[in-house]
Amino acid sequence: MKEQMRSILKRADVGRVLFDEPMSRHTTWRIGGPADALVLPESESQILRLMGLIGEYGWPWTVVGRGSNLLVRDGGIRGVVVKLADNWAALDIEGTVLTAEAGRLIVSAANTAIRHGLSGLEFATGIPGSVGGAVRMNAGAHGGEVGRVVLFADVAFPDGRVRRVDREELGFAYRRSRVGEWGALVLRAAFQLTPGDREAMIRQVKEWTQRRRQTQPLSQASAGSVFQNPPGTHAARLIEEAGLKGRRVGAAQISPRHANFIVNLGGATARDVLELIQLAQEEVWRRFAVRLEPEVKIVGEDGETGG
Repeated sequence: MKEQMRSILKRADVGRVLFDEPMSRHTTWRIGGPADALVLPESESQILRLMGLIGEYGWPWTVVGRGSNLLVRDGGIRGVVVKLADNWAALDIEGTVLTAEAGRLIVSAANTAIRHGLSGLEFATGIPGSVGGAVRMNAGAHGGEVGRVVLFADVAFPDGRVRRVDREELGFAYRRSRVGEWGALVLRAAFQLTPGDREAMIRQVKEWTQRRRQTQPLSQASAGSVFQNPPGTHAARLIEEAGLKGRRVGAAQISPRHANFIVNLGGATARDVLELIQLAQEEVWRRFAVRLEPEVKIVGEDGETGG
C-alpha cells in the first residue's frame, strides 16, 4: 500500500506532500514517529481530490491541525495524514457571523472577534488548537464550549462530498461531535456571535491569561489537558490527591504546576506519556473509584521509531 500511495500522491495535485515525515514536528508535545505521507492541501479542490483518492484506494487517513490535542505513538502513522494549519486558515466576518477555515488557530479567531466587538468566543482565547479540531472535539474552557456558538460547519467526507451541517446535526456533547463518528473532516466553521463590550472582553481575557500563566506549564511542550473532567470534579485535583504531581517516566512528567498536564522535558517518547496516562488512571481508580478518560486523541502504532 505504501509504495502505491507514494506513487499516486507524487503525481496528484493535492498540495505539498512529505513522505516519512516525523510527526514530532507537527505536534505540540514534540512527540511522534513518522507519517507515511503528510499532505498539506492549499485549496478546497485539492482537499476533495485527496479525499477522493483516500476513498477510492481505501487508504487509512488521519486529519491534524495544530497538533495540540494529539499523541502520536512512536511507530508513527500509516497511510495519509491531512494537515490543515497555516495552509488553510482564512477568516471572514459578515455582520455578527465569523467564518474561519479549519486550520485557523481558534485563539486567533477569538481575538479577531473581540477586536470587532463580537462576543461569544472569549473562552477560546486559552485553547491552543485549530478551528477544525475545536469543532470536532467541541473544545471548551471557562464554562464555554465551541458547540454553543457554531452556526454551521462545512464537512468533507472520504468519498469527496462536502456538506454544510448545522449545529443540531453536528450533535455536540462534552468534548465530542459527530464529525469523528462520520470519519470526516471540517473544512470551515461559522460562529454566530453577538455585539459585546470590547473593553470588558479584553479585561476578562487578560484575567484568564494571567491565571493560566500562574497555574499551567505554558513554557513546556504539552498537549494541554490530558484527561476529561469527570462529572462533578476535576481530573487535576484527583491526580494531585493521588500523589502523582511531578511523577516522571523517562523524559515525560506529570506537571508539578498542573496535574492534568503531562510535559515533555526533552526527548520524551509516546511510550513515556502512555505509561503516565495509565499510571494516573490506575491510581485515581484505586483511590477514588473514578475512571479518567483521555481528552487527547491517541493515534498511530507502537514502536521505537521516533521523530
